Amino acid sequence: MAEVTRVPLQPVSRGSLVMLFLGIVIGLAIAAAFAWYTAPKGVSIDEIRAGTGESPKADDVVFVHYTGKLADGTVFDQSQPIPLPVQGILPEGTPLPLENMVPGFREAALQMQRGGKYKVEIPAEKAYGAEGRINPQTGEGVPPNADLTFDIELVDFMPMAEVERRFAMLQQMMAQQQGQAGEGGAAPPPAQPEPVPTPEGQ
Repeated sequence: MAEVTRVPLQPVSRGSLVMLFLGIVIGLAIAAAFAWYTAPKGVSIDEIRAGTGESPKADDVVFVHYTGKLADGTVFDQSQPIPLPVQGILPEGTPLPLENMVPGFREAALQMQRGGKYKVEIPAEKAYGAEGRINPQTGEGVPPNADLTFDIELVDFMPMAEVERRFAMLQQMMAQQQGQAGEGGAAPPPAQPEPVPTPEGQ
């Protein structure tokens, strides 16, 4: 029978075991930190003023007052009041269909309530990403890989079908007003003569 050669093993010192254990712990900590750093960051929502009631759904239209800023505080976008000839048909604020918004804005809006005010921080991956959104004429806008901050007040929200119904109602009311103005007996303004075209440069 062949004899098995036995290799004598040196006993492992207690200090070596501690060093091995510490090495494993440090390695795991570094791996966790790297995973956290490279993982997509989430949307941060700070409630400035609490709202009430339900939250919007993913296919709703939200009516908001908002200001969008870059990390250095530069305002790149903000809501503008929409002049409506008839008040009360649509809520105040800018209507934004959530289906068309950047993922981070939509994600935040789905957690808001009517009347609430919020500060929302959106990482670049959930905003305009590596492409950004620059106006080619002015050179202004959102540069590539830019994190965004929005101050948002959610005035109201409703399904797209309801928004379309209210717009149709608004158009009908405007047409009726124009018809009544025409029946009021006011004479139409006199026709202006067509301008005579001139060659360019004159």
